[in-house]
Amino acid sequence: MSKKTILIVMLICLSISGLAAQSDAKSVKKTVAVFEFNNDSGYKSKLDLGNDFSTQLSDALVQSNKFVVLSRKDLDVVIAEQDLAQSDRFAKSNTAKIGKIIPAQILVKGQITEFEENTSSGGQGLSVKGFTIGSKKASAHVAVIIQLINSTTGEIIESKRVEGDAAGGGLSLGYSGDFSINSSSFRKTPLGKAVQIAIDNAVDFIGKKMDDIPWTGKVILSKDEEVFINAGSAAGITEGDTFSILREGEALIDPDTGMELGRDTAKIAEISVSKVEVKFSKAKVVGTPTDTIVIGDVVQE
Repeated sequence: MSKKTILIVMLICLSISGLAAQSDAKSVKKTVAVFEFNNDSGYKSKLDLGNDFSTQLSDALVQSNKFVVLSRKDLDVVIAEQDLAQSDRFAKSNTAKIGKIIPAQILVKGQITEFEENTSSGGQGLSVKGFTIGSKKASAHVAVIIQLINSTTGEIIESKRVEGDAAGGGLSLGYSGDFSINSSSFRKTPLGKAVQIAIDNAVDFIGKKMDDIPWTGKVILSKDEEVFINAGSAAGITEGDTFSILREGEALIDPDTGMELGRDTAKIAEISVSKVEVKFSKAKVVGTPTDTIVIGDVVQE
């Protein structure tokens, strides 16, 4: 066997082993909450752009199989609790933080800044159930500002403009009645395709940024040498996964702004998952913890 052949075989083996390592890598789903987007595009119609876009983005994040996405009902609970926490009946030190009410690591908010479609040629066309069908050529452009926000501090971690552009010819659809950007008819139009491209770019951006943020959970029960955590198979937890247990210290508050900047933390133990249920997991303590593990301690990759 020639040296060249041996080298090729070695490279192939290394590539295969690398792919295997990637496939075996732990992939715990991080929890995100998608709020309704603001429509700042100036586009006037019966479209509920902000709600429809956030719904479509939420669905795309779920379909990516990388995230646990909180429902709108969960978000309504957060907003109600936050409104109550701002009242005079609650001391500032007791003000509920979003991340403590619902365990979302990141909040996703944004603004639709551009939502445009340009058409050429045409004729009035035939109007059917709110849609005007005509023969036109169209190009569409959508731009959205995506913001990733720390659920505890309210700080904007990352912000990016994502865009979508598409063009089409033949039959085009005009919009005059009640409809949604999530409808199958709309998705076939240039504007619908531009929205989908923007959604795909948003999911890609969120996924890459969330890769840099370690997954965290909480201890929900600790007894003897067994620890129960608030994540299970729905979050991608598997038997044999190992995590650190962190003890949070006092909140670090900026004296000028009153904003919580974070908390001092210390690792007190390591655990290995022994049993996985849908929404929680049981783990065993590995080694000797430096302190007693209690409910509320942080679990981190």
